Amino acid sequence: MTNDLPLTKDMILDAAEQVLRRYGPDKTSVIDIAKFLQVSHGTLYRHFASKAALREAVTERWLDKSVAEPLEEIAGTAKGSAAEQLLLWLETLIGKKRKYAVDDAEMFVMYGAVTLETGKIITLHIDRLIKQVASIIERGMQTGEFKPGSADAIARAVFQATTKFHHPAHAHEWSSETIDDDFDTVWRLLLSGLK
Repeated sequence: MTNDLPLTKDMILDAAEQVLRRYGPDKTSVIDIAKFLQVSHGTLYRHFASKAALREAVTERWLDKSVAEPLEEIAGTAKGSAAEQLLLWLETLIGKKRKYAVDDAEMFVMYGAVTLETGKIITLHIDRLIKQVASIIERGMQTGEFKPGSADAIARAVFQATTKFHHPAHAHEWSSETIDDDFDTVWRLLLSGLK
């Protein structure tokens, strides 16, 4: 089992995603990923100290590409009112999480597991998302659409208030018949507090 190509972290992460999707996070081993890459499992340990470190790296990259970067595009634009932009950002976050829970179930399960196992990656991810929300709220404050306050604190509160709709621990609730109405109620309450 030899692969003459120099192995990069991105190559390992690409392979790990494919193998994780095929076998699921619970059944995938470092040996499975090494076989897929046609290298020894020791080669992978030169790049990642443990299976947990590899899973965390895969999850971090998946969260960045699948969630944070698309939301960054929404937060970085100034189209429409700040309220419209914030609603679009929240609806996009919620829509992506619901979609991935169904269409990319293996990665979503791993994301949920990593959420419970390690705090650092998830804390950094959440902080990145909250900064995006804060930039939208700050714009609303600057234009007078939202009342003045601490954009960072308000963004954190908005994120926490909508947790039921995007945190993987609540995925089992997302198929409820009332979930969209529940979000609409929370959104109207948040918006009334912002204005």
